[in-house]
Amino acid sequence: MSLTNYEQGGRHRRQRRAPVDGPCFVVQHRLARGDHYDFRLEIDGVLVSWTISDGPWVSPADQRMARRTEDHPLDYATFEGVIPEGRHGPDSVIVWDHGTYANGTQHDMSKGLACGHVSFDLRGDRMRGRYAMTRIREGAEETWLLVKRRDESAHSLS
Repeated sequence: MSLTNYEQGGRHRRQRRAPVDGPCFVVQHRLARGDHYDFRLEIDGVLVSWTISDGPWVSPADQRMARRTEDHPLDYATFEGVIPEGRHGPDSVIVWDHGTYANGTQHDMSKGLACGHVSFDLRGDRMRGRYAMTRIREGAEETWLLVKRRDESAHSLS
């Protein structure tokens, strides 16, 4: 569903500062049809997205199953408000965290997605440090495992 359709349904967006110094990431907390989090990484001009049932995840002791969902336009990174009833709603959405990230390997992020493994350094307000995602199931139920790596930020956040 496009952002235009959300706007026509009464959606509103709170403006946030634009991330600088790298591609963006956002974690959106969705309430209504099941409390969950949407984790999104900017890759090749879109927000590559996963749905995560449990959150927040800032400790290396926490591993999260992440179900791959459809890509979203970059404008969606700042979305907060109500998604009207329909395919994705009704849901209330808040931005739980946002910031930028750096690729954690020498491989292109798109190639990592295709191969089933990405590593990255998050620079957010709540999520900081090294993370990795590994695809553990392919197909219609594509599932990834999100892991917080042990690093300096892990000790200060856990």
